[in-house]
Amino acid sequence: MAKPLSPLRHELDFFPSPDREHPGLVISDRNQFSNRQLIVPPTLVRVLDLFDGRNTALDLRAALTRLTGELETGDVAAALEEALSDAGFLEDDNFAAIREARMREWRALDVLPHSHSGAMNYPDDPVALGAQFDQWFNTVPKPEGKPIRAIASPHASPVAARRSYVNAYAALAQTVTRDQAADKTFVILGTSHYGEMDRLGATAKDFETPVGRAPVNRQLLAELKRDGGAGVLDEDYFFSLEHSVEFQVVFLQYLYGPNVKILPLLCGSYARSIHLGGPPEQSDDVRRYLDALRAMETRHGDALVWILGVDMAHIGKRYDDEAPATANTGAMLDVEQQDRRRIDSLNAGETDAFWEQVQEGRDPLKWCGSAPFYTFLRTMPAARGELLDYEHWQIDPESVVSFGAMRFT
Repeated sequence: MAKPLSPLRHELDFFPSPDREHPGLVISDRNQFSNRQLIVPPTLVRVLDLFDGRNTALDLRAALTRLTGELETGDVAAALEEALSDAGFLEDDNFAAIREARMREWRALDVLPHSHSGAMNYPDDPVALGAQFDQWFNTVPKPEGKPIRAIASPHASPVAARRSYVNAYAALAQTVTRDQAADKTFVILGTSHYGEMDRLGATAKDFETPVGRAPVNRQLLAELKRDGGAGVLDEDYFFSLEHSVEFQVVFLQYLYGPNVKILPLLCGSYARSIHLGGPPEQSDDVRRYLDALRAMETRHGDALVWILGVDMAHIGKRYDDEAPATANTGAMLDVEQQDRRRIDSLNAGETDAFWEQVQEGRDPLKWCGSAPFYTFLRTMPAARGELLDYEHWQIDPESVVSFGAMRFT
């Protein structure tokens, strides 16, 4: 019996080729294990779905014969399979070797270097970073101080979302002083854009930014891994790609100094719950790490401050919607009302009501912060929130991201 073709990996990005002389479909690796890109010609795009782990090379050649009318298609079929494999786009031995090499490289590091500094995010130079953040924070009135246990901040580009970032972190600064911060650990629940679904990603590696090196509280991490079991994964490599935690670390260092203690965590998507129904903790792994987080909060209480790195709706053609979206007008006004209903549920601590809204229609708003929000409220069910700011960002001419600033007491 013929061996099936290796399947295409699930973590690939596909988009039309922008090069008119080389039309087709561009394939790249979202998780950046491979730095290759392929442009697959239009005819061959039509047979990519045969790389599903069930069809064979004979099926591929037969499909190409039907499409081209050519009888001799073996060389084309072999070349396509070889190109996909060499690029690391198939679930085969070649990709396993590429992945292991990248993982070994990151396991050898004792620190996670920053990877998202730049013009739209934050300066590489610590003096310029401090000056820019000083300017931002001086433009926002200081909010009334309250005994905050958590804030929700965007993870969009800090330049684009600076108003919401500053509102969230200014509220935090009003309740946690620099001296008090020395005795606290900031537990960062970031959206995981790359890691495993229904898992909590962790790392023991300190974060290094232009400001300095923020140490991970390894005692807390050890407790969490002990109690959370298989639901808590070492995801060092994905932290190296992820911006949802890095941006929070930079703001915390600005407020409290380079040595601020952190426990960085990546909340994997609860897509299974969204698409199939039932609560996320229907998964034993999710239930166990939620229990572990609650136990950690019970043991350490006020020594912990929770930081949620979250965006909200993602609307428009960039996010596979048929119609374009424009910030603060048209269909985005209805999106804002739906966002605010979810926010009201979060503020009231109505976790089930919030999740029912996310599950309705399989989350057409595409809230990428839904998992961190749900995880936090299951961890601290007595928390009550307040919306400090809400914004739309026109991320490209046809697409919009919404986000805001919140604080929880």
